[in-house]
Amino acid sequence: MRASVPARRRRPGPPHDSGADARTLQSLGYTPQLQRRLGAFGNFSASLSVISIMSGTLLLFGYGLNSGGPAVIMWGWLAVGPLVLCLAAALAEITSRYPTSGGLYYMARQLGGERWSWYTGWLNLLGLLGGIAAQDYGIATFTAAWANLQFGYTPAPGSLLALYAVILALHAILNLFGTRLMNVLTSLSAWWHLVGAVVIIGALTVLPAHHRSAGFVFSEFTDNTGWSSPVYVVLLGMLLPAFALAGYDTSAHLSEETSRASVAAARGIVRSVAVSWLAGGILLAALLFAVQDYATTLAGPTGVPVAQIFLDALGVAVAKALLLVIIVAQFLCGYAVTASASRMIYAFARDGALPGSTYWQRVSRRTAVPAHAVRLAVGAAFVLALPSLYSTTAFSAVTAISVVGFTPAYAIPVLLRLRHRDRFTPGPWHLGRWSRPIGWVAVVWAAAVTVLFLLPQTSPVTGTSFNYTPVAVAVALGMAALWWRVGRRSYHVPRSDSPAGNNQFQDSGRSSAAIEPP
Repeated sequence: MRASVPARRRRPGPPHDSGADARTLQSLGYTPQLQRRLGAFGNFSASLSVISIMSGTLLLFGYGLNSGGPAVIMWGWLAVGPLVLCLAAALAEITSRYPTSGGLYYMARQLGGERWSWYTGWLNLLGLLGGIAAQDYGIATFTAAWANLQFGYTPAPGSLLALYAVILALHAILNLFGTRLMNVLTSLSAWWHLVGAVVIIGALTVLPAHHRSAGFVFSEFTDNTGWSSPVYVVLLGMLLPAFALAGYDTSAHLSEETSRASVAAARGIVRSVAVSWLAGGILLAALLFAVQDYATTLAGPTGVPVAQIFLDALGVAVAKALLLVIIVAQFLCGYAVTASASRMIYAFARDGALPGSTYWQRVSRRTAVPAHAVRLAVGAAFVLALPSLYSTTAFSAVTAISVVGFTPAYAIPVLLRLRHRDRFTPGPWHLGRWSRPIGWVAVVWAAAVTVLFLLPQTSPVTGTSFNYTPVAVAVALGMAALWWRVGRRSYHVPRSDSPAGNNQFQDSGRSSAAIEPP
């Protein structure tokens, strides 16, 4: 049976919490429930970990080599980065005004209404779940590549899926320990990514006996997609940077656990994208310059082109060591993605948007973590990866699902903010006179990307090469539409002008998430 949290059971915030964040959250219509143990660096580190230059860039590196090759990888990265940064900056401006765990769907409610909010939330949730699936399945493939070098192990689809399930379970367990551990792991992750990238780039620059020319890196075009149109292949190659630079909304989802969130969360979004774009571009260039044999890189026994580059250019011992650096970075990334998704589920359930919201919004009294939301996140991510048992393009489809979920969810609040200027008052962090031009660039880019990654990725289209992204998106939106008809009466996102303690949640007994017994 659910009940509001008794005052005596509420755990006090950390000493550095002045209460200003709590008052801001109450002005947005929510009673503070989570513990604010993240500082500005911790918030930035969480988004940096989710973007993860050693996950997104490396997980789709082989896809990029087949879908346009080195030229499309490098020029695509350079072209897409500023566009993503525009979308991130536009979203950061809105986050500064509405720093809640709900993030995007809460923003859409304030700027457009409940129906906009509803579908934004479902798209954001799809993107986050696809992100967990892509990251953790990628970890499984890199771990299998390391096992191939160490033990000669050749993975099958079933064993990869089993390894993927183990990684999901580990991320769930770690996420149940609370925000204190999160602060430690996200900070560790930021430094691990940056130092690890420097080590890998240094090794690829100094150790190989032979490097490719700049002409190869910036002009070599390869099409192994089966499509005859070079323009279409170039566009397909944009999936790598679009996926690799996604996930920065993590800073928004963790804002209720961040001190001075109105500024820290906004800066975390922008800085994480800028740092990742710069470092990721250097890392991709180092890998391409170190390619020894292109055909072997694509069809090597490890099954992972990055591992094959390490093996050919650096030798077995160094290759295994660098793969371990990458696997640790990817594991920390997957942990942060799971945390972000669980907070989104918690907030969405708190507002009555999910079937069984009463259950999914519960917060552990001992750790102040939405434990059931963590379990739902990893369970749904496991289901998304099941087609890998029979589909050769399952991994790229999962990454496309993440991009197609994330991108429109990012763009909808920005579009509503542009359409309804009178409904938005900027927060402490804002773009000033650049707000509208940056916002329109972001919206146009998001619309183009959303359409692009619903299209087939390989030709001919068969049962094993079918891009099932449209199916996953259709199922998610179909569920959202059905549940809107059935459960929309339970969905109430408080208006930001609602006084704390007098909003519609408290009237209906839903002002706070339920607390589970220890």
